[in-house]
Parts: sequence; C-alpha cells; structure tokens
Amino acid sequence: MEHLTGTRIRREATPATVNLRKCKLVVIKGAQRGIEFVIAGDVIRIGKAPENDLCLADETVSRVHFEIVRDSKGYLVRDMKSTNGTFLDGAEVKEAYLRAGSVIALGACELKFTPFEERIEILPSEKEALGEMVGKSPAMREIFGLIERIAPTDATVLIEGETGTGKDMIARTLHQLSPRAERPFIVVDCGAVAGTLIESELFGHEKGAFTGAVTARQGAFELASGGTVFLDELGELSLDLQPKLLRVLEQRELRRVGGTKTLKVDLRVIAATRKDLRSEVEKGKFREDLYFRLNVVPITAPSLRERREDIPLLIDYLLTKLAPGGPTQISETTRAALMGHDWPGNVRELRNVIERALALGADPGMLVAPLGPEAAAAKGVQLRDAVEFEPGLSFRDTKEKWNELFERRYLAWLIKRAEGNISKAARDADMDRKYLHKLLRKYGITAPEEDDEN
Repeated sequence: MEHLTGTRIRREATPATVNLRKCKLVVIKGAQRGIEFVIAGDVIRIGKAPENDLCLADETVSRVHFEIVRDSKGYLVRDMKSTNGTFLDGAEVKEAYLRAGSVIALGACELKFTPFEERIEILPSEKEALGEMVGKSPAMREIFGLIERIAPTDATVLIEGETGTGKDMIARTLHQLSPRAERPFIVVDCGAVAGTLIESELFGHEKGAFTGAVTARQGAFELASGGTVFLDELGELSLDLQPKLLRVLEQRELRRVGGTKTLKVDLRVIAATRKDLRSEVEKGKFREDLYFRLNVVPITAPSLRERREDIPLLIDYLLTKLAPGGPTQISETTRAALMGHDWPGNVRELRNVIERALALGADPGMLVAPLGPEAAAAKGVQLRDAVEFEPGLSFRDTKEKWNELFERRYLAWLIKRAEGNISKAARDADMDRKYLHKLLRKYGITAPEEDDEN
C-alpha cells in the first residue's frame, strides 16, 4: 500500500505536495546479491514462500522469516519465529526499530535497509467535474488533482469537513477511478449503527456469538475484500473497537465476533469525519496510532461558503440531474439569492432546496430568502415580511438585510417543526448542531434544553 503524507491541500498558488514514503531493500549477500526491492507497503513480509512481499529462494530462510511494519515511530523489524533467527547489525532480535543503512541477516542472506521519500507535486486539475463532483474553484480543482493522483494507489485516505460537503462523493470517486472500481464499495456509517452492533457490522460474527446471532455473517471488511470500504463518521467509533480497526489497517486481517479463525482481507480503506480527529486525539477520545494510520492522505472538503464561485455550476448540475428533460433555467434574481445564502448545510442543503423547489413547483430562491414585494406576493408571503430593494444600497448590504430575515424565519419554523428538539432540527436541516446553537443565540430564539435525542 502506498503511503502518502504531507501538508493538507493548500488554498494558494503554490502546488500542494505529498510525500510518498517507501523503503528499499538491497540483497548484499546471498544468491540474489545485487537485487533491489522497492516497497511502499505498511507491512512487508520476507521469506522463501511465494506469497511474501519479498521472496528469497534460499534453504536457510524460513517460509515467513521476518516482517517490517511501519508505525508512528518508524520501521519495526519483527522475527516471525524463524528457524535460524533474524539479526540486525549483527545482534539477534525478536523485534527492533530499523535505521537507515541497517543490515538485516536471515540465514545465509543479508539485506540493507534504506527508507526514502518521493516528493510529489499535486497540480490543480483542469477539469470542472470529476465523478459526481463539480467545481471550478481553486479549492475543488486541487482536490480533483489529488484524487486523480492517488486514486490508482491503495493509499488510505482521511476526509474531513463539515456536514454536507460531499465527503462521500470524494470517497466514491476515489474508488471509481481506482483499479478496484469493478469490485465492491461498502459503506459503513459509524454514527448510525448502534454501539452494540457496530463490531458485528465491521468484522462480522459467527453463529451463536451473541443473542440473535442465529447464523454466521460477513462484516463490511470481508464484503469489501478486493474493493474499498468507506468508514463514514469514523470519529464516532468507540475506543474499545479502535484497536481492532488498527489491526485490520496494519495486518489486513481480522477475526469475526465469536470466532477464532484469522481471515485475510485485501481492501482499501477510506474514512471520513466531521470531527477534528487531531483534537480528539489530544482529548484522549481517539487513539493516536489509529489516527496516524488513517491520516495517510488527508483531504479537507471545503464548505460551500469557501467556494461560492462553484454555486452556479452546482445549480445547473443539480437542475439537470434532478429534472432531466425539464426546465433548467432560473432567474438571475433567484441565482443571486442562492449565491448570497451562507449554506450551513453545504452542498447537501443546496441539493435539498432545489429538489424541494422542483417538487413544489416553487422558485428555489424563495426557499432560502424572500426576494422583494412582487416575488413575496406571488409566493403568498405577506408584504410586511418581504425585503424591499433600496436604490443605492450595495449588494452586500441588501443581501445581509434579507438574509437576516430569512434566517430568523427559517430557524423559528425549523425549531417549531422539530418541537423544540435541537438535535432533530440540526439533522432535518443537515446542519452542524453547534452552528445551529450559534444561530439560535444570534436571533434570540429559545428552545427546550432537553434535546438529547439519539
């Protein structure tokens, strides 16, 4: 598996960069002397058996002699109960960390170890659409460029971003452009599965493993073998399950709940979260070693507020997709209304607004803000509630005026519809709960505190 690390995608003219971490093993003693092996995997197995990453045809070498595992501290060599032992710089070891230039002896063979990094520039893509995503902003074109570069690899990807920014689309596009595209793409929402069932959902279970396990069942990792597993809202995964996920990432093997047999899996892992996992690590709510293993290629999905120039493209794309063959033209006034909205629910909220407007035969602009007396009257909005355009008032000031009116009316309607339950209101609006609290405080809208619905 290729391992890419580096800076997050930068919103500037300088091309973003990632570092492709690899290691080189050179045979310096033995029948295959002089041969070099460049390996980009996190787990490297060496022995005389053909299934090893590096196969050494020598009778003094065990079938699986030793392995090299990459972790947060470096590269760890671990003897696999070999017959003749593993020696590091002349000393026999069970496990020890390697350094650049270390010599590993196994039987009559010796290997020299050299780690290195290949620096790769990620240029913005020239495309304005990739997979199901559209965008011409620098932020999106840089993400397109990164996806195009890493999709052909097996690199683990961690996607962060607000609710509704299209993290699932990034994951699906990575899969569609990879050599695994014809194999399964399995999605597990770690925040939607009950805590007692998530382990079975991920790892599967054997018959009788727990009450209700009347038959054996494959988990997501088994079902995705050969393809990709997408772990959505990974930040919700409990601490007790995180070591088991780490084992899958490091060893590509698992055991079902209630089982004793170790199963090998061949898969790519893509994870997404709206939480800041680095902050969760500092709070002790997420394992540092698991974060390191997941954060191979970090991608931050930008909010719609950060890429307003993409809104016209998104509007046209959604109108065409949601109403194929139907009218796809909307007025410039409506476009201005959609451009001016802050979109706390991001692309998902924009899609919902357009889809709802098409279903109701309404102007989508009226679903985010009233646009003046004439539009208000046409949609049954009382004149006293509409924003009248004022000559000489700038676009920014006009937008702020009607946007405040919209936000106040929408929030009041949303809270009433959710019967005061803020958690439900946030889900209904595809809005981050903290952001909803902030808006409610801004407009002095109160709601009951007892809103801890699960």
